[in-house]
Amino acid sequence: MRPPSLLHIAAAIGAAYSACAGAAEPFADVVVITASRIEHSSFELPAAIDVIDAARVRDAQLRVNASESLVAIPGLVVQNRQNYAQDLQISSRGFGARSAFGVRGVRLIADGIPATMPDGQGQAATFNLDRAQRIEVLRGPFSALYGNHSGGVVQLFTEEGREPASVETSVMAGSNGQRKVDLSTQGRSGKIGYVVDVSRFETDGYRDHSAARRDQQFAKLTVAPDSRSKLTLVASGLRQKDTEDPLGVQWATYERDPRAGETDPTDTETPKRTYADRYNTRKSIDHQQAGASYDIYFGENRLHLMAYGGNREVVQYQAFSRGFQAPATHSGGVIDFDRDFYGAAINWTDVRRFDQGVLRTTVGLDYDRSKDDRKGYENFAGSQLGVRGNLRRDEEDVVSNVDPYVQTEWQSGPWRLTAGVRHSRVKVEVDDRFFVNGNDSGDLTFTRTTPVLGALYKVTPDLNVYVSAARGFETPTLNELFYSGTAGGFNYDLRPARSTHLEAGTKFRVAENTRIDAALFEVRTRDEVVVDASSGGRTSYRNASKTLRQGIEVSVDSSWSGGFSARVALTGLRAVYDQAFGNVAEGSRLPGVARTTAYGELAWKDAGGRFGAAVEALANGKVYAEDTNREKAAPGYGLLNLRFTAMQPIGGWRLKEFIRLNNLLDKQYVGSVIVGDTNRRYYEAAPDRNWQAGFSAQYLF
Repeated sequence: MRPPSLLHIAAAIGAAYSACAGAAEPFADVVVITASRIEHSSFELPAAIDVIDAARVRDAQLRVNASESLVAIPGLVVQNRQNYAQDLQISSRGFGARSAFGVRGVRLIADGIPATMPDGQGQAATFNLDRAQRIEVLRGPFSALYGNHSGGVVQLFTEEGREPASVETSVMAGSNGQRKVDLSTQGRSGKIGYVVDVSRFETDGYRDHSAARRDQQFAKLTVAPDSRSKLTLVASGLRQKDTEDPLGVQWATYERDPRAGETDPTDTETPKRTYADRYNTRKSIDHQQAGASYDIYFGENRLHLMAYGGNREVVQYQAFSRGFQAPATHSGGVIDFDRDFYGAAINWTDVRRFDQGVLRTTVGLDYDRSKDDRKGYENFAGSQLGVRGNLRRDEEDVVSNVDPYVQTEWQSGPWRLTAGVRHSRVKVEVDDRFFVNGNDSGDLTFTRTTPVLGALYKVTPDLNVYVSAARGFETPTLNELFYSGTAGGFNYDLRPARSTHLEAGTKFRVAENTRIDAALFEVRTRDEVVVDASSGGRTSYRNASKTLRQGIEVSVDSSWSGGFSARVALTGLRAVYDQAFGNVAEGSRLPGVARTTAYGELAWKDAGGRFGAAVEALANGKVYAEDTNREKAAPGYGLLNLRFTAMQPIGGWRLKEFIRLNNLLDKQYVGSVIVGDTNRRYYEAAPDRNWQAGFSAQYLF
């Protein structure tokens, strides 16, 4: 079955609109802070920015992966790898698509605290979705104001304690042994608000050797010492013990059995075991962090202070043949690092009013630092596989950044003019303590000044048009610097990617019940970081020549009488190598990036909010897995999902239930690809038809 095109989904929503539209219900505008660092209506900003509210994040979802709700954002692709050892795959306008694990190229922030390290590597798993108030997604030129690796910005805001106080418990389950229990409490007493949440998620996994258990804790305290100041304290923890890694597979293996792993031909047993089973590939994560922010208001002016710190311990067991002749520089198949990280930020927002308009200026400084005590070991000892063997790496890696910035906005009549500039200085220091394979000690410093300009013109009260432009850059992450070529050590020659972003868009309100946002964009990049070689548990990177991204994003939100509403998000993206390099021809498509993505939703909720239902349609175009585009591309696909919700107020209780049916048509498809794998094990299968259900009980005091 061919996936539905963007036009098919738009036509379906349009038909539903014609059938259901009656007296319009008002469509509320949303307030955001990500683009401008101060509260603004998203309608009044010269930037592509969307908001996912608490209902979309928390209702009818397991609240385990950000991919559950971010699928409704144009320009953003968030794939669940069905692999909790490697986290989600997130890309914004193609930035971040090459990541084999974690998130690169997209900045992650939670309650104002970075979830992205100074080198650009982030972990979306640290987001606490159970207490999410909203998620803001910024794309395009204005992302550059957040510095290195800002092809886009995904910022989570959690709820604050409020009256009346409450306790809530949730129990959820689903196909493939999914189960989750969550317990929370929140409230406010005088000037102090509190939120506490703990949860455990477990799954047997859709793919073979993909079981996982995730424990999360979260606490938030807000204090208002007086009418013009506010202190916020946040602490969180994430623990995953021996999370199984199913690894990618070749196309023939995927076609034979999407759940199966790749068989190790060197295995002497009958039948032969998979690499994942033979080496017991797995990862353990223990992550804790805490932060504090303090805001003081002086009339309309504001001083913002923030500091945070934490620790992340990771032990990962990879797979490669015991007989593999690893070069002397190979760090072994067991990764073990202990990371301490911390940072601080300060900014001042000044608001000045004149007869002709308003001038708002923010001046700030960000500082972040991480230090890894990193070791590597062979993943065998004697005849035993998947165990810690001899030492192959021992080093200390430090990455830090110091970023001053200024952003100003002039509002006068129908015009809103915005300008900003940020100077980023990222330093990488390596202290090698393992000299058997030579000394890789050294340092690198990357600097870049990234200006941003934007202008919005209010044609009518309900129609805004805007243009914006920026320069951006993306440094190599630590993991991209560790190797050079097929046998070299630390890659001190890898350069950061430099990009120029252009965008033009419009924001249009139709009557009171519909809003349409559309954006055209172009991004030209030099020195894009791409996979050079990937085999035997190690991946090296190199700089490509020029790349070009051109695209269009359209989102439509509408609400009608009778409780009906709809959302459509469409993306068309041409992402290609604009200049040949190596054996990659000019015009080859960037791997991991689909040409088209689409989301459509038709929802209904009764007047009292007691019952709700929705049908969701998703479509993704085909995706290449490597630079030459010669290997089998992961085919495009189209999916249908259904969800049902119910709520019953009984005295002080609020009971809620939901049921989800995902992949209703039982489509077999590749959910994500591992870009550039030399062994051609690119493909990661997504689940067939599956269900999820949940029950929650909240008591209000």
